[in-house]
Amino acid sequence: MTRVTFYLLASAEERARQRFACRLARKAHGLGQRVHIHTRDARATQELDQLLWTFEDTAFLPHSTEVDDPDSPVTLHEAASPRDRCDVLINLADALPDYFGRFQRIADLVGGDETARARGRERYRFFRERGYPLEHHEIAN
Repeated sequence: MTRVTFYLLASAEERARQRFACRLARKAHGLGQRVHIHTRDARATQELDQLLWTFEDTAFLPHSTEVDDPDSPVTLHEAASPRDRCDVLINLADALPDYFGRFQRIADLVGGDETARARGRERYRFFRERGYPLEHHEIAN
């Protein structure tokens, strides 16, 4: 069954969530896992695409906005789902994508403002009511 981890970030800034998503994707990639990052919209996809090139001075995280790219260990998109196997879904959107059940693990990143927390609680209840194994971690940015 899919494991779901909520990361509750102290910062309300979107850039903090994006940087944390980069770190999670790097960690999962280092463990040999394929990652898909679900973004809020096309602008957020473009911003994250740029950040994945530059978030570390000493490393590059291979990625693609083309979800059909079988050679990319990390994909990101606001609407399309990856066709190939992916292990980890990182959710940066307010809602879950319909295809969330295809992943072994979901990392849901919740910002520090009250609106983001309320939406995160809705997603948490959704998973809890369906019996998914849940974890949560407070992240001080």
